[in-house]
Amino acid sequence: MLPAEIAANVRRIQFVTGRQVADVMAGAYLSVFKGRGMEFDEVRPYVPGDDVRTIDWNVTARTGEPHVKRYVEERELTVMLVVDVSASLEFGSGPRSKLEAAVELAALLALSAVANDDKVGLLLFHGGADLYIPPRKGGKHALRVIREVYAKAEEVDEGGRVKRAAQWLSGLPRAVRRLFGRLKEETQAARGSTSIAAALEFCQQVLPRKTVMFLISDFLDEGYLPVLRHAHRKHDVVSVLITDPREQDMPPAGLVTLEDAETGRTRVIDTRSREFTEELKQGAAARRQRLGDDLRGSGIDLITIDASGSVIDPLLRFFHERQRRLRR
Repeated sequence: MLPAEIAANVRRIQFVTGRQVADVMAGAYLSVFKGRGMEFDEVRPYVPGDDVRTIDWNVTARTGEPHVKRYVEERELTVMLVVDVSASLEFGSGPRSKLEAAVELAALLALSAVANDDKVGLLLFHGGADLYIPPRKGGKHALRVIREVYAKAEEVDEGGRVKRAAQWLSGLPRAVRRLFGRLKEETQAARGSTSIAAALEFCQQVLPRKTVMFLISDFLDEGYLPVLRHAHRKHDVVSVLITDPREQDMPPAGLVTLEDAETGRTRVIDTRSREFTEELKQGAAARRQRLGDDLRGSGIDLITIDASGSVIDPLLRFFHERQRRLRR
């Protein structure tokens, strides 16, 4: 797609999602992620006049010298959008793919963040970190985030990917470039493969302070849960599962050759077979149940978004449910 076409589509996304933010999103976002009061900053030696209620007795006992906890008022948030752009996200049986739904969601969250004077950043990943935009404030920065995630959705050739990667990588600090290169070497994989763990490890090293991290993926990956739990201990991780109706229900179309977008393996199936339809339905339900159980057991929120339906409705339900929990 030409740059002018991308710009036109970004303006369209901005118009649609911007109105949604203004009409219904801003209040819900504000009530869930604002008003957290004071956050811990550091421990320092006690000086006369400090409130004795702030003494850190554990540190005091270890050092033999009185120390107090220092807090700062939490005036702003940092929102990090961690978006899976692996090959399986390109699937879509309806008017839009899972990746296009992820783009709309990212735009909603980015505009909601800047509307509340928060910072927003972006990490696109598949087998490793593809594109990293450090968190910043401002409407222009939010538009850059939207433009980059939309452009990634429109990429169709590997050459474009390499060229774009070189452009953004050259502007990063040297330490981050080294980190990116090392992670890239460690996660060399097929074009379509997913490594949620590698993406989270990258975030852990480039984000020194706590963020609200939206992990947007179809979670077709294994072995990432320990890293996800570790990330959640430092950050407020919200997982967003993007699905498509055909992942659990396929119309009777006779013999069909299916290809796994991430591994390239193919399989010929009879879509009229009751055995196949039951296997598909039960497998999808079991995977969702397992994911939900794993995340709930780790205290991590989960939002499920159907690419063929609304993006904003599940997000608002999550905001309202989380707000109820905070009031308890």
